[in-house]
Amino acid sequence: MTINEIQSEIVDEFSEVDDWMDRYGMIIDLGNSLPPIDEKYRTPDHLIEGCQSRVWVNAELTPEGKVHYTADSDAIIVKGIISLLVKVLDNQTPDDILNADLHFINDIGLSEHLSPTRSNGLLAMLKQMRLYALAFKNLKLKM
Repeated sequence: MTINEIQSEIVDEFSEVDDWMDRYGMIIDLGNSLPPIDEKYRTPDHLIEGCQSRVWVNAELTPEGKVHYTADSDAIIVKGIISLLVKVLDNQTPDDILNADLHFINDIGLSEHLSPTRSNGLLAMLKQMRLYALAFKNLKLKM
């Protein structure tokens, strides 16, 4: 699926639920379904700077030229948020990740229901995921 198709799917799922407490429940469920990150990536090198909670993100380039993300957090809502980002960006090409307009964040109302510190954390997570994509794009250009 493309990034836009995945975003549309997420927007559709969230549009079925009006109450934000229920939407938080959906985000928590997504976080609970996120596969655990390998312990070897729970290091300071993989911690996201700018997050109030601890969030670890790792990325690897697959032989097919797509970015595979793994992530985890020690905060349940934040784990759900990083799970959403992984769901949208995982197994996409570096170019697609770098060029993506992640409109689903606003479309589902997430940005307006986050505290300022969580909003900053969301931006920091997204920035790190895009930095991984940029690094892999540059790596491919050098090959």
